[in-house]
Amino acid sequence: MPSNEAVVPLGRARDPRDTLGRPMRDLRISVMDRCNFRCPYCMPRETFHDSYRFLKSAERLSFDEIVRLARLFVSLGVQKLRITGGEPLLRANLADLVGDLTAIAGIRDVALTTNGVLLSKYASELKAAGLARVTVSLDSLDPETFRRLCGGFDELGAVLEGIADAERAGLVPLKINTVIQRGVNDEGALDLAARFRGTGIVVRFIEYMDVGNRNQWQQELVVPSAELHARIHARWPLVPLDRNYVGEVATRYAYADGSGEIGFISSVSQPFCGDCSRARLSSDGGLYTCLFATHGLDLRAPLRAGASDEELLSLIRTRWTARADRYSELRATLRAGVAQEPKIEMNYIGG
Repeated sequence: MPSNEAVVPLGRARDPRDTLGRPMRDLRISVMDRCNFRCPYCMPRETFHDSYRFLKSAERLSFDEIVRLARLFVSLGVQKLRITGGEPLLRANLADLVGDLTAIAGIRDVALTTNGVLLSKYASELKAAGLARVTVSLDSLDPETFRRLCGGFDELGAVLEGIADAERAGLVPLKINTVIQRGVNDEGALDLAARFRGTGIVVRFIEYMDVGNRNQWQQELVVPSAELHARIHARWPLVPLDRNYVGEVATRYAYADGSGEIGFISSVSQPFCGDCSRARLSSDGGLYTCLFATHGLDLRAPLRAGASDEELLSLIRTRWTARADRYSELRATLRAGVAQEPKIEMNYIGG
């Protein structure tokens, strides 16, 4: 694969800022719009049925295209890459992409988010290719609740095995992401905390968000992080931890007894738009500057039409410097609007 690094103008506008002064530090790369689950808050089965038209392979960015764009994003200040989906482990030969991404000069961290079903199969291969860390989406330890929340699949055992095998492969520190919905899985939050206390695995509880257009989001289903924190603190006292870096989305706490760490991601009750440094690249080559974006910038078309690195950089830089997104801070106002534009679906850009 030919390298484009030599022609990237590293000295010019390396650190562009958006209209709110936010830099671009993280790039989330969706490699697959398909998933082997049908979670109601992301890909409900009634919409994503057997006849649903997913992207054809030629419509997705190739690995060479992803690596070329990643190099350009790095030249603009990106330091961390996260591979997402859909379910990224459905993409054949993903370890090859991991190896190429970890070889890019300037990258500090390459991680992956997965539902964990295929993790046992690929954990060692991904680690050998250079993957640093993995985050597993796991919403319940109760088999029936798990089945309901993943769209009817009985794969809890496979996910737990995948977590264990990822640990053995050295994909640590491993994190668990849990989306909490009131009356659905909130009563199991303490079970998740108890299961992973003392293991080195960090559970992060995420407030239920109105991502995409099809999850029937309702404010009353949100369990504010403060409420969940109080429940856990009453059982196991928690002490606050400092952020690892500016822009970290999780508020971190340590168990006072030394049994590890826990986190809360509070996009609804405590928006963190002011520090957001994330760009998102969809599986079909769209650049999105917010998880709740309604429009993206098509990079696939100019890429395949022969655009130079300088031309692509100009497109990316211009889009980022015009960025004004702060959906979570304006959620109530925007949702009250008479006509809401459709948001990009999460299976195209990851969580």
